[in-house]
Amino acid sequence: MNTDYLQQKIAYLGPEASFTYIATESLFPKEQLIPMTTIPECIDAVVEGKVNYAVVPLENAIEGIVPLTIDYLYHEVELFVVGEILEKIQQHLMVNKSQVKNWSELEEIYSHPHALAQCHKYLFYRFSGVPLRQSSSTAAAAKFVAENPKRCIGAIGNTSSAVKYGLEIVEKNIHDFHFNHTRFFVLSKQNTRLPTEHSDKKPKTTLMLTLPSDESGTLHQVLSVFAWRKLNLSKIESRPLKTGLGQYFFIADVLADENDVMMKGAFEELNSIGVTVKSLGTYYTYTVPEI
Repeated sequence: MNTDYLQQKIAYLGPEASFTYIATESLFPKEQLIPMTTIPECIDAVVEGKVNYAVVPLENAIEGIVPLTIDYLYHEVELFVVGEILEKIQQHLMVNKSQVKNWSELEEIYSHPHALAQCHKYLFYRFSGVPLRQSSSTAAAAKFVAENPKRCIGAIGNTSSAVKYGLEIVEKNIHDFHFNHTRFFVLSKQNTRLPTEHSDKKPKTTLMLTLPSDESGTLHQVLSVFAWRKLNLSKIESRPLKTGLGQYFFIADVLADENDVMMKGAFEELNSIGVTVKSLGTYYTYTVPEI
């Protein structure tokens, strides 16, 4: 994408060739991409001013929300979402080229926990009993396999990681469900928006809602605030407040601009019934082109 943010620093969950890298590179092809080991490291890099933006996974269509991302944004930092990237996820089984002849007898299989879960049926029927080892990312798993050519081990990941680390794909598209996408947030210290060019041009706002305790019917009231204004909630989900059992905050995606009159009215009404509203900002969605 040709944007006004050239030569800026973008942190992403690495290493290179991870799904997050592919998403980041598709949106920021000319900027300096900086890999980080963990999601908190990506987010903290923005907070500390080391980078201009961070791209982190938020939600997978099969495995659901990434708790670490949303909890860190709620409990630890004050950042805004300036864009959302949507990427189709395709998982492949790959091995070191020195082990191609032996791949049907793998001793261990490495990947990110979500990738292993996404391929559960394949792994259960094809490699039942083979130990599954968790890695920080699919690319990290591929890198590990590349660095251990004498071991009969495999990795699950994307085509980019196989190319990057010189591995051989021995089974393609081993994921259980073929309609699988991941959402990524682009985070910034400023409540701005990326250019609408190449986006869906449809505003979306993510809210974090904390309800007053011990008051029955509050969630119904919250939903009514949006319903009568005809504000479409594309998602609502709860997360523990980490203050005790049965105490939660809610994440809601609203298909509207936070500056719209109806949205401002919704914020005022929510505050009047004791709901604390934290807006992560309004943004647009960008889709990674399929290779």
